[in-house]
Amino acid sequence: MDLTVAITGATSGIGRAVAEAFVDEGAFVAVSGRDGAAVDRTVAALNGAGDDPDGDAEGDADAGDGSPADDGGTAWGDRVDVRDEFDLERFFERVAREAGPVDVVFANAGVFHGAPGERPTTEVTYADYDDTMRTNARGVFATIREAVPHLADDARVLVPSGAVAAESKPGMGAYAVSKAAAEGVARGFAADLDATVGVVDPGLVATDLTGKERARDPESVAPLFVWAATEAPAEDLNGGRLGLREWKSATR
Repeated sequence: MDLTVAITGATSGIGRAVAEAFVDEGAFVAVSGRDGAAVDRTVAALNGAGDDPDGDAEGDADAGDGSPADDGGTAWGDRVDVRDEFDLERFFERVAREAGPVDVVFANAGVFHGAPGERPTTEVTYADYDDTMRTNARGVFATIREAVPHLADDARVLVPSGAVAAESKPGMGAYAVSKAAAEGVARGFAADLDATVGVVDPGLVATDLTGKERARDPESVAPLFVWAATEAPAEDLNGGRLGLREWKSATR
């Protein structure tokens, strides 16, 4: 698979699993996150030169500083905080220098302050609300905006989401608000870009952000994202929402 893929929040959870799935398919995968050491470990593991970095702090939002792999592997990484558009600007500039135009962007970085299901909106502090929105909603906006100058002609941008963005669920606090906002960001870019931009809903997945131990493993839904990025009809993805039902129907 001759693709250049850029992923934020790629050191654990869904981001890590999707990165591995694309590496397995032969793509050049640029991983990023806030924790530089975690990014280095992720790059080493994806290139077969280190241990699995699973378990690092902030769920899909954790990551860090990396450097091009010395062994010619297909993973590469850099420390990026999606709250900082200049981090993202430098990241996409470096990705383009390393591997050319970006074919796939997975705007995955996210945070949840508190325990999922146990953070009523009435108890969310202003600081936590602002940081959640800055990471999960503005971070998606900044990721896509800074990627635009480096996108390939037929690029696809994926924004992960879930039922919490549209359904009223107790204890999900600012996270639910941020996911609804992120979906709006995706629809806005879909309307204004030539690139295909859409939302992908993998259902309930066991990550640090969901707190659900008896949910799907991230590895089990990673092929959904690969399919959405490579095979799903562009007209269905662009400005829309694809999930497990559409993936299974198309690939059964």
